[in-house]
Amino acid sequence: MSFGIILRLFLVVIFALLGWWFGSTFLERLPVLGPIGGRSYPFIIAFLGALVGFILPFLFLWPWRSFLKKVQKVSARSLLMGTVGAVLGLLVGLLLAFPLSLLPGLWGRISPLVGALLLACLGGATLVMREQDILTVLGLLVGREGLRLRRDVVLLDTSVIIDGRVIDIHRAGFIGGTLLVPRFVLDELQHIADSSDVLRRNRGRRGLDILNKMQKDESIPLEITDMDVPGISTVDGKLIKLAQELNCPILTNDYNLNRVAELQGVRVLNINELANAVKPVVLPGETLRVQIIQEGKEPGQGVGYLDDGTMVVVEEGRRHMNAMVSIVVTRVLQTVAGRMIFGQIHEDERTT
Repeated sequence: MSFGIILRLFLVVIFALLGWWFGSTFLERLPVLGPIGGRSYPFIIAFLGALVGFILPFLFLWPWRSFLKKVQKVSARSLLMGTVGAVLGLLVGLLLAFPLSLLPGLWGRISPLVGALLLACLGGATLVMREQDILTVLGLLVGREGLRLRRDVVLLDTSVIIDGRVIDIHRAGFIGGTLLVPRFVLDELQHIADSSDVLRRNRGRRGLDILNKMQKDESIPLEITDMDVPGISTVDGKLIKLAQELNCPILTNDYNLNRVAELQGVRVLNINELANAVKPVVLPGETLRVQIIQEGKEPGQGVGYLDDGTMVVVEEGRRHMNAMVSIVVTRVLQTVAGRMIFGQIHEDERTT
């Protein structure tokens, strides 16, 4: 049973008892009014009390849950700066309380309290909005300045989070340091997860699930940052500019982002290139075993795949559909999408 249901039942019982007590206490003092007079008062007021107890949680739980959701979206640093600013505002309000209390009449009674609340809100808002400048003045290495000095930071883009292989690659030790996810990348993931297109929605939800899994894994140093790049609307543009400012690489499997980043002097770690680099080397003339699972683009061709996902195009392989055959590699072609192997049916397979 949820906390909301337990609280609602508790308030219904308490307010019903209070209503019964109120109706019984004032029963003798109130005049009898027609058919609902006399002994009906305790029941009526107890029912009204139970109704109030049932409705009351709706009036308080909804704002409280809304407040908690907003707090969860705020970074810990912003919460800390807001709290410090509010405390400083209250201290200033305390210093001004005595002079304000000397004002005549009602102003002297309410001005200290109103002044303290206004100064607390103003102090909290000021420190949150100017937190970067304030911490920089104090000499604390945070934000861009601190991350610029940390050479072990890697920016993640949206595609590599959805891909999911980053977890295994980091565990294998190919990527070191802190994995940095900007808030605008997280917002793009959420936007994809809310898409009306089923495929995009599933991809977005997969990305959010993988990000949640990475956060719970203590062996993966993941950090979500609020750093943004004003004046740039696209996520790829923000990533490239942020990587330039932090002097760190971008981890991606997006071909277009890879090329644009390289043109602007940003180092890119492409997962697809890593996957191609660790694939076993196959030379023309070698023999492979592969299962033909679909037709090729050209007449008579069959297509199969190796265990690592490499596509194998087999000449005259269509008639061996769904069969495991031996092929002789004729050539290997490296493309943007990966490596392709071309081959023909082994002579022993042709004679059978």
